[in-house]
Amino acid sequence: SDVYKRQVSTQSTGKQRVMGFGATLAVALLISIISFIVLFQQNYVMFGVLNTLANICSLASSLFLAGPKKQIKKMFDKTRIVATIVYLLTMILTFIVALVLKIPWLVILCVFVQYLAMLWYGISYIPYARDLIIKIVTAPCK
Repeated sequence: SDVYKRQVSTQSTGKQRVMGFGATLAVALLISIISFIVLFQQNYVMFGVLNTLANICSLASSLFLAGPKKQIKKMFDKTRIVATIVYLLTMILTFIVALVLKIPWLVILCVFVQYLAMLWYGISYIPYARDLIIKIVTAPCK
């Protein structure tokens, strides 16, 4: 039917998905490099903004591989919903601190927490990785 043909023709091929992923990830990398350049120039506000934009591009790149619906469903799966929400909230908080409050040390702290949230979110896709990290971190306390 015509509806089926239109649906099939609008879906991306595997090659297009990989190219979209690569292009978006390349943009994320470029923005990230620029963010560290402005950090060394002590422009902390711009660092926070650019770094967060890079993380958004990086996160968006994964939408190309799995497809938006599937990726968003995975992001809000019960095993990673907290990590996803914390990661997204740290990005919003970084924007607020950088653009509204403009407090350099707080921008750096927000970016640091954002990286921790991104790490925790990212390792949620690796089976047993969180358990391993928890064991490593808590081992000295035993």
